[in-house]
Amino acid sequence: MQTAVIGHKNSDHLVILPMDAWELDRWRRAHPAYSYWCGLQLGGCGGELSDRRYTTKVCHFAHHPTAPVCHRKNNGESSADHLFIKRGVQRLLGKRKVKGRVETRDLGTGPGDAVDVYLPDSRRRLRFQLGAVDYRSWRRADGELAADADGIDWIFSSEGPVTQQFVGRHGYCLRVRCETVGGERRVHIGAEERDRTVSWTPLEDCAVTPAGIVTPDTDRIRLTRPRPRPTAFPLQGGLAFALAPEADVPADSPFAVEDRHLLVADVKPVDSPIVRALVSLPGDTEVPPAEHVYRVADGARLLIAEGTAGWAVEARRYTRLNAHDAQRTGLWTPPSAPAPVAAPIVPEPRRHEPDPVRTARPTTSTEAPAAPAPLTPTEMATALRDALAQHARLRTTTTWETLARTVSPALAEYSDTDRRDLLIVVDSPLRENVPVLSALVRDKGEPLPYLFRVLSGLGVPHAAVSHRIKRWAAVETERAFAAYGVPARAMPPRLSLEPERPTVRQPATPGQSTRIADVRRRANQRETAAHRGTGPVSSDSPKVRRLRTLVTELEGLLPTLDKGSRKRARKSLSAARTWLAAHDGAALTAPQHAIVARKTAGHFVVTIEGALKAARESAGAAKRNEAKLRAREERLLRAADLASRIRRAGPSPHVVAEDPVGRLTRQLVDVAARRGTVTLGDLGSYSGTFDVRHVLSAVDREPSSDTPLLSALVTGNTGGPVPFFRDILRTAGLAVPQTDEALLKIWRREQERAYAAYENPPCPLPPRLVPTAS
Repeated sequence: MQTAVIGHKNSDHLVILPMDAWELDRWRRAHPAYSYWCGLQLGGCGGELSDRRYTTKVCHFAHHPTAPVCHRKNNGESSADHLFIKRGVQRLLGKRKVKGRVETRDLGTGPGDAVDVYLPDSRRRLRFQLGAVDYRSWRRADGELAADADGIDWIFSSEGPVTQQFVGRHGYCLRVRCETVGGERRVHIGAEERDRTVSWTPLEDCAVTPAGIVTPDTDRIRLTRPRPRPTAFPLQGGLAFALAPEADVPADSPFAVEDRHLLVADVKPVDSPIVRALVSLPGDTEVPPAEHVYRVADGARLLIAEGTAGWAVEARRYTRLNAHDAQRTGLWTPPSAPAPVAAPIVPEPRRHEPDPVRTARPTTSTEAPAAPAPLTPTEMATALRDALAQHARLRTTTTWETLARTVSPALAEYSDTDRRDLLIVVDSPLRENVPVLSALVRDKGEPLPYLFRVLSGLGVPHAAVSHRIKRWAAVETERAFAAYGVPARAMPPRLSLEPERPTVRQPATPGQSTRIADVRRRANQRETAAHRGTGPVSSDSPKVRRLRTLVTELEGLLPTLDKGSRKRARKSLSAARTWLAAHDGAALTAPQHAIVARKTAGHFVVTIEGALKAARESAGAAKRNEAKLRAREERLLRAADLASRIRRAGPSPHVVAEDPVGRLTRQLVDVAARRGTVTLGDLGSYSGTFDVRHVLSAVDREPSSDTPLLSALVTGNTGGPVPFFRDILRTAGLAVPQTDEALLKIWRREQERAYAAYENPPCPLPPRLVPTAS
């Protein structure tokens, strides 16, 4: 063994025996009276040791022949690091004149598991964690140390998952290591950053302050580190929310971000009660009005901060609900009707003036209640923009008739001039990176006949005289599908409406034609080499030609990549183009020259090949996600089409003959495939010809053990089971629970069984909680 203590078995005076014979001789002459022990603080037996001198192998300590059996596990230089750290910290405290208590800790594997330092003046602890520790053990130890301290500094000897947690949360992590110098080990403190680089400082050069142990690098990192990010979890099923402007956001909330709005709102997740919480909304738009209710259909995340800071909901996109859907959430109630007075004249843009005789007629008590107030022009534009964005998300176009049903009936009475002006407001201002949603509106399957006037009002060049409006609308529609799709894709470039200029050909002699062609070819090569660096040159080597081919291929994949892959590809392309431009003789700036200095074509070939491989994988993943999304959208469209046909059927006597049970079964199967639910009010279209209660009972009549109860997918007004769910169980031949708690568990289990049965591919069904009735 190489380490021992001097004087007695309980000593903490460490020594490392020199390994070479000549060094050991010098050590003996300098310390002839030293006695060496297998110290208890080293995990040894406490027996006396002797130093053994060898010339053919390493000198070391050894037990006496009569000593008892020693079970000491670690014998190397690092086995005494905890005592060297203890000694180093004691010297530092004495040098800095700081009061403190230093002691070693045995955490189950030996006395060298940890070194604890307590600073009473600042009520702060330092823990040098030398043994392995997992996250849960660290949490328990952190809680124990925090019982009598105002702050804790953790210093780890090795890298692991816990250190990465520290780096991710605080921007850095403190590390410790020991290096052998002569007969002892010198202690160094390091600061590990996010890129896993560690800057080491000798312990004697560190400072001990009320904020803990400090090195020059920790001061720099603490001043520049970002705020720790909250942990995020995706929320399934979406939610609805209504802002509460009377409530204040807590000061210094961990969920506050510079480019987002943090607000207090009443939040209702799907199938859950309403709760007041913080909502983080995109900061590139204005704060939505508080008098409306908004829906987050997808992309919502639950943010959880460390400790007791609570939680918040983050939404990337949200849409405003109409009055009917907002009232169903329980977050909004329509305003009460005013007292009966003369019917007001509601001005609308460019509308025929109402008949004065009719407007002057007094309102009697037998007339219907006043209709809801019409939307203002600004509210109408906002609602129309949200509706068009939803159609773009579903990759569908629309018509004015559909928009009148979903946005406002007033749209049906607008003239073409009013609609044109409204669309100009919807798409203003014109921006290159934002698609024009007016292109989604169709008239008999074609773009609007006055679309060119809308584009002229937006400032699109040459829109009034172009003959390519139809093609422009098709390209802009694809741009809208790409921008609002889930997931979003790179948009193709906007089609230019600039008219093509005819080429005027001048007659030329055969010799002159040849010379002109040569001049043009050389000029094109020079221009390509100078501006793009990807054009072939006759003097190119095979490596350079390979690089040009790879650059061209990677450029073609850029529009199909996601944000991260596209950023990496563009970075690789920029460096490769700069190198090719320099290779072709183009003049470079100083920063460009620094990028390509001492680089070869082979270097950039390897870089572009790596980026190209990642780009292909990203493009393949995007195609697979798009296929899944397209399949989901088709299911949604089929369900919407089925519901639309049911509503159009109305009270016709032929509806009964169309098998309402089968129709409702298909609708509920589609709801199960989407892992959703449907409210009882959405099934109200059946009430004109038959009772919804009887139809739901017929859907689940005599179910088998491997068949779920589809009626569990229908929710009542409170978000729970329908009021007659017990009757459905009784009709199905199943036992009826007595308590509401048992009924709710059965209802939720049948939902899980329905989702599993109609998953793609199907999953094993959970066992049914309700037995067959005796």
